[in-house]
Amino acid sequence: MVFSVSGGLGDTQFSFRLRQSGGQRTTHYEDDGEYNREAPLTLQRESAHYFGYVYFRQVKDSSMKRGYFQKSLVLVSRLPYVNLFQSLLQLIAPEYFDKLEPCLEAVCNEIDQWPPPVPGQTLNLPVMGVVIQVRIPSRVDKPGSSPVKQFNQENLLPAPLVLPSIHELDLFRCFQPVLIHIQMLWELMLLGEPIVVMAPSPTVSSEMVLALTSCLAPLRYCCDYRPYFTIHDSEFKEYTTRTQAPPNIVVGVTNPFFIKTLQHWPHILRVGELRMSGDLPKQVKVKKLAKLKTLDTKPGIYTSYKTFLHKDKTLIKRLLKGIQRKRPSEVQSALLRRHLLELTQSFIIPLEHYIASLMPLQRAITPWKNPPQIRPFRQEDFMKTLEHAGPQLTCVLKGDWLGLYRRFFKSPNFDGWYRQRHKEMTQKLEALHLEAICEANIVAWMKDKSEVEIVDLVLKLREKLVRARCQHLPVKEETLQRVGLYIETIIGSLPEDLQTVLHHH
Repeated sequence: MVFSVSGGLGDTQFSFRLRQSGGQRTTHYEDDGEYNREAPLTLQRESAHYFGYVYFRQVKDSSMKRGYFQKSLVLVSRLPYVNLFQSLLQLIAPEYFDKLEPCLEAVCNEIDQWPPPVPGQTLNLPVMGVVIQVRIPSRVDKPGSSPVKQFNQENLLPAPLVLPSIHELDLFRCFQPVLIHIQMLWELMLLGEPIVVMAPSPTVSSEMVLALTSCLAPLRYCCDYRPYFTIHDSEFKEYTTRTQAPPNIVVGVTNPFFIKTLQHWPHILRVGELRMSGDLPKQVKVKKLAKLKTLDTKPGIYTSYKTFLHKDKTLIKRLLKGIQRKRPSEVQSALLRRHLLELTQSFIIPLEHYIASLMPLQRAITPWKNPPQIRPFRQEDFMKTLEHAGPQLTCVLKGDWLGLYRRFFKSPNFDGWYRQRHKEMTQKLEALHLEAICEANIVAWMKDKSEVEIVDLVLKLREKLVRARCQHLPVKEETLQRVGLYIETIIGSLPEDLQTVLHHH
């Protein structure tokens, strides 16, 4: 699989993401559900997309027909572990280019022996004489906390290659040319706006797109994104058509041809090469879309978008101070990540409080009636709560928060967040209902009931039990066992012919 990457020679690394083609979407992983339940939403295994991680080499070679040796090694996964897989490729690819297939076969045999990723666990992954050590993040980790330093290195020789994170990019380096516009970019991502990132190389393109999609954590970015998109991608026609509005997607490109085909998109971010220097890099300017030239397009954010919130000047000052004091890039990145996390949390906490208030009271859950419904989400009711419990309690930023929420309600990110929360609350209700049944006096209930009612209860309880196990509801195992015993007790009270039917059912 050779990607033609124009420009420089040498080794480059980048990533892409592609839609799984039609047909039945089967999964080869039995533990998919278990992993996704325990992993942070932003690191779940995707069922409809693949991630591709690429190590590309291009060197002059007069023995080759085109005068160059050009080869890529591509690792495909459903997991967004960009740091782990790119580090792995750095180990494997150079060897593979020298020794070809036998080396790859040996590596695949080693990777086959790796344990599955379990959220919260630290894994030691041996490959080519090196042990890569990583911790798989878990949903119960405190957002924004640094990876736990609980690495057990006693019996590991040679000392392992420790990756501080399986997925976090150097945000400060990625966002260098747009630091003063971080507020605008966060809003555009929150609202799921269509964005084109035009970059000089696949590396810069894919890093910028991944950095953008990560800046909403712990909120999941629910739109589509393509870290590196080419004219050969199957959705090329779909994304470049002018007969309909651009889709909710962030797409990274390098081919200047896209300036022409995507100039009807509302937000275009043009960046140059990312260079780490001792000063604040030249910051791109916000320009009108009409200024977008087909040929020599200068770096800038081409958009007519007006932000809802005011800029955070204190963040820029802190980052500038860090540059003057030669603070390491990872410290600057941590500052930036913390700022974005606090911004997202300030925005999302009022929504979390409001949706929690829609849950029925526990005393309304009775054993012999279906659990009560979650009340509907009413946008206007939510807006009324903001006066006393809005983002202003946790965030110093001023601006039109109400306008931002109204716009957010129309975005796929709100839809994704609401569906996820509603599903979790429904499961919690089911679990509370099962507990209420366990605490009830079943014999007293059966006294004045007809056989039809009793059989109906048996079938309903069985169905609940199956659902609780299939959906892994948050219920203790002993509760499920007690429900099982209840079912046996009820069946035992019925005439023998009915008992036989129910046992066979």
